Amino acid sequence: MPPTGRRTRVRWLMVFLAFSGTAISYIDRANLGVAATFIDKEFQLGNATMGLILGAFFWSYAGGQMPAGWFVDKVGARVAYTIAVVWWSIFTAAGAAAQGFKSLFVFRFLLGAGEAPAYPCNAKVVSDWFPRSERAFATSIFDSGARVGSALSLPIVTAIVAGFGWRMSFVITGALGIVWAVFWVALYRLPQDHKMVSDEERAYIEKGQTPVQVETDSGPKVRWRDLFRYRTIWGMMLGFFCLNVVIYFFITWFPTYLLTERGVNLKQLGTLGTLPALFAIPAGYLGGLASDALVRRGVRLTVARKLPIVGGLAMSSSIALAAIMPGIYSCLALLALCYGSLSFAAASIWSLPADIAPSKKLVASIGGVQNFAANLGGVACASLIGLMRDVTGGFTVPLVIAGGFGLVGAASYLFIVGDIAPLTMPQARALRAP
Repeated sequence: MPPTGRRTRVRWLMVFLAFSGTAISYIDRANLGVAATFIDKEFQLGNATMGLILGAFFWSYAGGQMPAGWFVDKVGARVAYTIAVVWWSIFTAAGAAAQGFKSLFVFRFLLGAGEAPAYPCNAKVVSDWFPRSERAFATSIFDSGARVGSALSLPIVTAIVAGFGWRMSFVITGALGIVWAVFWVALYRLPQDHKMVSDEERAYIEKGQTPVQVETDSGPKVRWRDLFRYRTIWGMMLGFFCLNVVIYFFITWFPTYLLTERGVNLKQLGTLGTLPALFAIPAGYLGGLASDALVRRGVRLTVARKLPIVGGLAMSSSIALAAIMPGIYSCLALLALCYGSLSFAAASIWSLPADIAPSKKLVASIGGVQNFAANLGGVACASLIGLMRDVTGGFTVPLVIAGGFGLVGAASYLFIVGDIAPLTMPQARALRAP
């Protein structure tokens, strides 16, 4: 029985589980980027072909976001996350059996489908377990798993590749997810069903939940398909697309950029290559703390969320300057600033689904919708950088273009996204802000 008379903190254990699951997902998706140079050497694939393989993940990951969000809202985070992690772990490990372009493409495509429910599950966990005044910081914790996973993938995968070959890197990283799934099933429950949660913590969570539209059987309801009638939803989709165009450079081509453009060796890749992601981890926490602090001080939720989002995306345009820096350390400093700025913004971005959802039944669905658009940016980044490298002979032009996407994303959240408040039933077919 949980202790009575004091507030327990089980909600932080739940978000830690979401954090660790996210970290594993990013290790699994980033391992190909680390091993790409060695795979290309064995199979003689070329830049454009490797870009297609790196992009295969994002086609299924992006395409699976909206059905995944619906599925998470339907069955809950506990069931959906378990199925997703077991699925993606199997197809991560299957990469060890690849024999060339076709098998690598198929395994990466199926890996992307398996990882699609991860972030909608994370948004659902935060919505169920956290009051609004803690939501951005809780979001920054699970979202930092992306940076931790990206950072860990470099030393972990390079060490495995150096010691056992690139195929074993897929087997070992795939096994991590199976271990995580066992802990998730054993520990995760909703607050009202969890035996470790005190009545005081449960009351604290419920009191601080976002007020939402009261829906009755006879009254109008916001349905899943109605989401696309809101200007705010479209603004979130465009803005997150732009953020991911920039951020997925670090997930896909960043190791190759350091090895080929900046002349680092494999040992340096496992150290210098972690710096941008390591800087981005505390930057994400700072973004979440800043947004929540504004909420607690009575600042309008719209300002408290938009300020770190717009500022972070605008600052991410520093990636364009990194492309023309002559020294490796000045380049890494600007790339770290870019990655940190994106992470600073992301904490508030992933708070938005719970902030604007008209009911808890649509939190993961809204998360899936925005993440669908975001990961079209992943497809664009992975594929177009490969093509532009062949056309221009380097990374300078792609990185300058990426900086422009950061500015467009900032404008989208500033001018297209409306007030941050629960959506109400649209009364007309025209697009409108909530």
